Amino acid sequence: MHIRPGRQSDIEPLNEIYNYYIRETHFTFDLKEKTLNERTRWLSQFAPGTRHQLFVATVDERVVGYASSTQFRPKQAYETSVETSIYLHPDSHHRGVGTRLYETLFAALLPLDVHRAYAGITQPNAASAALHKKFGFVPLGTYREVGRKFGRYWSVDWFEKQLD
Repeated sequence: MHIRPGRQSDIEPLNEIYNYYIRETHFTFDLKEKTLNERTRWLSQFAPGTRHQLFVATVDERVVGYASSTQFRPKQAYETSVETSIYLHPDSHHRGVGTRLYETLFAALLPLDVHRAYAGITQPNAASAALHKKFGFVPLGTYREVGRKFGRYWSVDWFEKQLD
């Protein structure tokens, strides 16, 4: 497995992974699959050495997952906080991919002016909650039945990690 910064040439496999989660799971509240143009705009927010980074895991040059840190909220006072996300190809779970991605992401954020990381995990999702707790995230609370997908309401548990 190789972990590296994401790049434009990853856009198709990144989009395929994310669209799988839109179609098949409650883990993202997006309801409509993303186009390549939409994902290209999403990709443009990331840059090495900034608070907003994207790392990709590959096995034999095939993209098997990614982790990112993005803007937490649009107001300027929130700039030292990020929201983290991690998505794995469905056949790459329980292989250490998520751990390696988060190790790389947090090591890259460590020297930067980032104070807190937040993660929202739609429940149930025991594997994601366990991964976040492994990396020092602590539970903050639950937004109960905050999103509707697949004809039912889902709750989101919010987690926080201190980075400085």
